Amino acid sequence: MCISVELDSAFDCAEKINVYKDGAVTVYGAGDKAFKEILVSWKSMIDGAHIMPAFGVSIDRETRKELNKGVWVEFEFKETYAYNEMPFEKLLINMQEGFSGFNLIRYNSDRGYDGRCFYYSLVGKDSTDFYNLLIK
Repeated sequence: MCISVELDSAFDCAEKINVYKDGAVTVYGAGDKAFKEILVSWKSMIDGAHIMPAFGVSIDRETRKELNKGVWVEFEFKETYAYNEMPFEKLLINMQEGFSGFNLIRYNSDRGYDGRCFYYSLVGKDSTDFYNLLIK
């Protein structure tokens, strides 16, 4: 069973935030100071963002390979949530400095990172501050 949520409110339900830097992962639990800093910065960045149809789909093996390059952030949930009838247990985002929009790649234990994505357009903002927080 999936819990239906608005996408922007789902992040308040995350129990872990995984930050990938060139393949190395750091995991922050909900009680960690860094978790709270990342979540506050994320919510500030997406405040006023538009959810739009994604530009593509994710292929699990390709996404896992790409995790070894660059900076990624992943929100991990204890339960399965759904937005727009699209379930997810994790949401993975490739973060690059200065981006004004990006895909949110859904993860489900039965399919991995295969399938349709969500897309955020930041509307007059970019990812620079959030990206800089992740790399520090």
